[in-house]
Amino acid sequence: MTSGEAEVSRRLTSGPGTLLLWLYGVMVVGAVSRSAVQISTEFDRAPLAYSLSAVAGVVYGFITYSLVRGGETARKAALVCCVVELLGVLTVGTWTLVEPSAFPDATVWSDFGMGYLFIPVLLPLSAIYWLRKGVPTGDAA
Repeated sequence: MTSGEAEVSRRLTSGPGTLLLWLYGVMVVGAVSRSAVQISTEFDRAPLAYSLSAVAGVVYGFITYSLVRGGETARKAALVCCVVELLGVLTVGTWTLVEPSAFPDATVWSDFGMGYLFIPVLLPLSAIYWLRKGVPTGDAA
């Protein structure tokens, strides 16, 4: 690992990055455990909603792993994944408001994450800001 990568890695998990890491970890546990129970016990009730919650859990898990791993490649991958996450939250959030009958049960991203105190919409915005701050400036190594 180069000194620049070590610096990016250190910055991703320091200060506000620690809070992001913790929040993503909590969201992994919440989304994965919720979807696992719902898929194993009542999948036929709302397959789309439960599948989307499982996808959200996988996305949260990848971002959490990337933050822990650190480095420039992981930062870029996490940044792309956060943008995809935000697009998912906005799409599913809008979809649940426009066509509520498509979701007989809520997903993690329903109503822009209202059931999770809007953390699903605020978290990717915060993470994108933090990960963009990790861009090395003027490092010609």
